[in-house]
Amino acid sequence: MAYITVPEGLPGIRGLLTFSPETAKPMGELAQTLMRGASPLTMAQREMIAAFVSSRNHCDYCDRCHTAIAAEHLGGSDDDYALLQQVRRDPEGAPISAKMKALLAIAGKVQQDGKLVTAADVERARAEGATDKEIHDVVLIAAAFCMFNRYVDGLGTWQPDDPPFYKEAGRMTAERGYTNREPYRPLER
Repeated sequence: MAYITVPEGLPGIRGLLTFSPETAKPMGELAQTLMRGASPLTMAQREMIAAFVSSRNHCDYCDRCHTAIAAEHLGGSDDDYALLQQVRRDPEGAPISAKMKALLAIAGKVQQDGKLVTAADVERARAEGATDKEIHDVVLIAAAFCMFNRYVDGLGTWQPDDPPFYKEAGRMTAERGYTNREPYRPLER
């Protein structure tokens, strides 16, 4: 049960966004811009970053949602989910590009403390082909997801333990985005 009175049956950030529409609108627009707007990073890569940061923050709801969204953008197969689990556990050993490894290293440092990012981290990413826009977007996505994760967990939201829920939420968000949504429907607990 959330620490504040949110609509019954709306898990994670869904209940909070419904509770506070005045903050939901700019937060949804920020998520839409970061995750679906113009960027040299693919939507799958951006969602991978969000899931990675969320897993490091131990925000189960956001981790599971954004893993599912990333998997959908990759194709939605069991292999896609397995890849994302490997990225969560060991990004340096995962079968992803050297550029993505360098970008995730930056995201991981932002998740801990933005001041941990060094010029050497940025140079590593550049040496692997990352542009300034990609580096910018990684830092902003990581920082934003730290905020989203703390919002969800700081208010003690309900987080279902139902893998099909997350798979469906991932499919719908991958398809519709963050601002083009039907009203949230409560789930049974």
